[in-house]
Amino acid sequence: MHFPASDLNPEQTYRLMSGIIVPRPIAWISSLSPNGGVNLAPFSCYTFVSNQPPMIGVNIGRKAGERKDTGRNIMENGHFVVNIADETLLDPLHESAQEHPPEVSEAELLGLDVLPGAVIATPRLAAAPISLECRLHSVTPFGNTGAEFFVGEVVMFHIRDGLMQDGKIDTGKLRPICRIGGPNYASLGEIVTKRGIAQTAKSVMKPEAA
Repeated sequence: MHFPASDLNPEQTYRLMSGIIVPRPIAWISSLSPNGGVNLAPFSCYTFVSNQPPMIGVNIGRKAGERKDTGRNIMENGHFVVNIADETLLDPLHESAQEHPPEVSEAELLGLDVLPGAVIATPRLAAAPISLECRLHSVTPFGNTGAEFFVGEVVMFHIRDGLMQDGKIDTGKLRPICRIGGPNYASLGEIVTKRGIAQTAKSVMKPEAA
């Protein structure tokens, strides 16, 4: 089967690409609405973009041409939290994708307790094994549907006791959820360990002379 990308409308392209680019990690983002409620929504176009300083990036689309609540809240407040859900949180994570008016707090609606941020005003989810407090770094538009790539600098890591070993996350203990095409999710499955490959250590680049 062969067909040019130009033959597809935005919905067809999304369905195709979300089934090709798998599995995807999920950023379960909490943000503050104008009335002070905790907005909560999952986004699976998500990755990290820098390790010094630590930065993560998430693509946030629009609905009916308008920014989603999460995008608007981040733009107005300049901060947000990326919560990482484990398998026990699959149901509320999925249900938090349901669209609600901006004044509705998904965290409250789903009975999810929150904890105050240590550095920023946005709360994090108490049940999440990992939460990343982020300050907005930049927003870059892409494409012709209004999608924007939000980059946030991580200013505080919250990691559940027992998940770190030798400075690394034990992913098997984390039991993260991944997104595949449609309303479908998957777990890690079998973990295959290969020999370690030596790599040059990461370093900070010196600024170029003017």
